[in-house]
Amino acid sequence: MAGIGDGVERRRGRNETEEERADRMWGELIQEVRVAQTGVQILFGFLLTVVFTPRYPGLDDTSQVIYIVTVVLGACATGALIGPVSLHRLVSGRRVKPQAVRWASRLTFVGLLLLLATMTAALLLILRVATHDDFVPWLVAGVVLWYVLCWFALPLWTRHRYTTR
Repeated sequence: MAGIGDGVERRRGRNETEEERADRMWGELIQEVRVAQTGVQILFGFLLTVVFTPRYPGLDDTSQVIYIVTVVLGACATGALIGPVSLHRLVSGRRVKPQAVRWASRLTFVGLLLLLATMTAALLLILRVATHDDFVPWLVAGVVLWYVLCWFALPLWTRHRYTTR
């Protein structure tokens, strides 16, 4: 049996057709979207109720603007993260799965960016109302940095580190 360092080249990757790869990637993408959809839908549902609370009319103008922007961002994130499901349903059986996977992946990435913006705005609003302190922007910036590290920097570093040779 050939081992590492004995001069035998090990094959990397999978031996799959473009369609098989698209099927696999579609399954993986849908699993990822399920996680993001759940989070954005819970957050968006919560945001929709805020305007009906007794405290909402007492918010200052800036807080109300932040709230409106947050709701719009949440609606856009929801649309982008549900988009792959609609895309799949409308093109299913048309023999365009590789193209559908690429577009669904793009929608998912846009949805994650919009989710990041929604969570940032929601955190800003909540902390402004809860504390009224000058450190709120710094705290929000720290959390956003954490999201960026977890959601983008680490995955991109991993991709670069382990796929570039």
